[in-house]
Amino acid sequence: SADNYQYIILFRLKQVTLITEIIFQIQSYIVHSSNNPPVDAIYLLGIFEKYRKEHPNAAVRQLDSVEGIKGSAVLLTIHFVEQRLQLAFLHKRNDSQSVIDIFNRLYLELRADVFLELFPVLLVDDGSEFSNPSAIEQDAQGNFRTKLFYCNSSAPYQKGSCENNHELIRRIIPQGTDLGQYTQEQIDLMMSHINSYSRKKLGNKSPYEVFEFQYGRKIYATI
Repeated sequence: SADNYQYIILFRLKQVTLITEIIFQIQSYIVHSSNNPPVDAIYLLGIFEKYRKEHPNAAVRQLDSVEGIKGSAVLLTIHFVEQRLQLAFLHKRNDSQSVIDIFNRLYLELRADVFLELFPVLLVDDGSEFSNPSAIEQDAQGNFRTKLFYCNSSAPYQKGSCENNHELIRRIIPQGTDLGQYTQEQIDLMMSHINSYSRKKLGNKSPYEVFEFQYGRKIYATI
């Protein structure tokens, strides 16, 4: 039942009473060109650093996938680094179209200006689900709505904040669990508890509180 599911989440989160906060210093963002899907020069080595220097206030959102069992449903996670807030979207196949569909839905549900404010820069790895960068970056009319860059697939620390937050998800849904048994509503409930967990690095506030203060409760409810 929903009550039992919520109890399990709360119980497991209480086990995470002390989690070592790891500071990942990102020194470079590199496209792994040997096995990476072909991408335009805009995503290549050095472009990200240049863009960050030209847009120092552009917040970076780290994207990743949480897999269960091979061939089953997966989670697309979007991590807001400064707020330490993470979103998780359940989708049936770990392919590029599924990721594109999620961003298209967010773009439609949010106003264009709100979307641009929330997702100015995306940092991904070279997984096949991120192999169509232009379809994520642009809307149906070809208007740019975000900037996407790749990190080095051999250096997961470059998306360390996102990877670290996955530990909380794994406390509730252990690795190797079939994610297809869950609904998006159950995933939302899990992430609500995770995002309500206070963090020392946030002045003992929760990611939800920090995000709500910056962007408002209505936007959080939409995403």
